[in-house]
Amino acid sequence: DDYLAEAQNDATLLAIRDQERAGIDCITDGEMRRESYSNRFGTSLQGIDTDKPYIRHVEGMEIPMPRIVGKLTRPAPVEVEDLAFLKANTDRLTKITLPGPFTLSKQASDEFYGDPEAVAMAYAELVNAEAHDLVAAGADVIQLDEPWLRQDPDGANRYGVEVIDRAL
Repeated sequence: DDYLAEAQNDATLLAIRDQERAGIDCITDGEMRRESYSNRFGTSLQGIDTDKPYIRHVEGMEIPMPRIVGKLTRPAPVEVEDLAFLKANTDRLTKITLPGPFTLSKQASDEFYGDPEAVAMAYAELVNAEAHDLVAAGADVIQLDEPWLRQDPDGANRYGVEVIDRAL
């Protein structure tokens, strides 16, 4: 724990320099501070219980998922400091990623909203607020990661575009 922030900064600098040496013109932070593509953002929200996770069983594996136990709120920006570090360490365009609201809604167990679309829309509002903060902080490109659209094509067809539109 004492060295985690320093190690993440070092790893981020290595990722930035690798991209620059490769000639990439829009640099990311390498997502070095994220446990996964969605957990860092998803578990930073209020209304989430990670202490007593829901256990999802998939192919013989137990996957802990945060439980939504109250109204989802974002107490503070999550990735603005990551963007500031990135921008301070490159003179190229910058790209930061956010998990999409549909995917976030599929990676938590809802014990509050009672409706998958309402959960996704609640996440969409928080992703939108984060995106606005990232734009204000100078993000050149913001990428939404939405891999779960393919896992639930019926839900994606019913409300996927609507929640992505709200996030943007």
